[in-house]
Amino acid sequence: MKTYSRTIPAILLAALALACSSPSKNSKVVSTESDDASSIVYFTKEISPESLVKVYEALGVKQEGRIAVKISTGESAKSNNLSPELIAPLVKKVGGTLVECNTAYGGSRSNTASHRAEIAQRGYNEVATVDIMDEEGEIKIPVKDTKWIQYDIVGSHIQNYDCMINLAHFKGHAMGGFGGVLKNASIGVASSNGKVNIHSAGTHEQAEANGDLHAPAGWFLSPEKNTPFIESMAAAAHAVHDYFKGKVVYIDVMNNLSIDCDCDGNPHAPTIKDIGIAASLDPVALDKFCIDKVFAIPADKDNDTKALIERIQNRHGIRILYRAEENGLGSTSYKVVELD
Repeated sequence: MKTYSRTIPAILLAALALACSSPSKNSKVVSTESDDASSIVYFTKEISPESLVKVYEALGVKQEGRIAVKISTGESAKSNNLSPELIAPLVKKVGGTLVECNTAYGGSRSNTASHRAEIAQRGYNEVATVDIMDEEGEIKIPVKDTKWIQYDIVGSHIQNYDCMINLAHFKGHAMGGFGGVLKNASIGVASSNGKVNIHSAGTHEQAEANGDLHAPAGWFLSPEKNTPFIESMAAAAHAVHDYFKGKVVYIDVMNNLSIDCDCDGNPHAPTIKDIGIAASLDPVALDKFCIDKVFAIPADKDNDTKALIERIQNRHGIRILYRAEENGLGSTSYKVVELD
């Protein structure tokens, strides 16, 4: 087991983004916090059902009661969502319920009936009970950061759980730049209307009958106008964390790294070699670790990171980390404990 710490201040990360280059492994990193203040991220290069259980156990947290395991069920059989075979041992070990919410765009998961058909087709019912949390409605939960959204609208079944395992697939995202545990907690736990609320940065909160988003047309194509959405995601992720009184475990699986999200039914093929699995009790530190891993990958025959890095930069995706940190959800400073 090897331990090391790393902190990249915002100003340095911004410089890296502008240069569109990877941080040097030999460059001197100035820490803004002491090592004692750093969050711990556990990491293994092995991606297997056994290693997924191992990183969960490394956190040393005993979750009790009704455990929600938040995943993405994927938009189609072509999507890169986490496979049932990978997650099954962990879900069964904790006796968890797989949870999802319907989408806010016209697609295979925009209503409960078709969403359940997709869940069955992909084999998730064979892992555990799957609960579509907004199947019977939604509730509003408070947000700490009210700059854009005044509350978070989530599936009403969230009330049926005592704690959560946020089990995310780390990848790119068309509007958010990237998707990890912060996106999985915000967009992922939001009801259809809640997704509209976040995407439109609080200007709309009602999905139309055909599932179209109310966000202004083409908004995600204008990076300077994308920040409200990014910051709204940070606020919503914080709201879910607070709802469970911090009783959330966060896991990012870094495999099938495409520039496209699992909500894309026809995603671009992955261009980066699988990296591993990481876990933390701090969602900000965890997503930051994953971002750093992507930026640090040297370009070679197995890895072409240019498209993903450019997407993260162009969408101002990294802003979610610092907005969440500013409001006390977590820290961008972290220590890594390697489990291999």
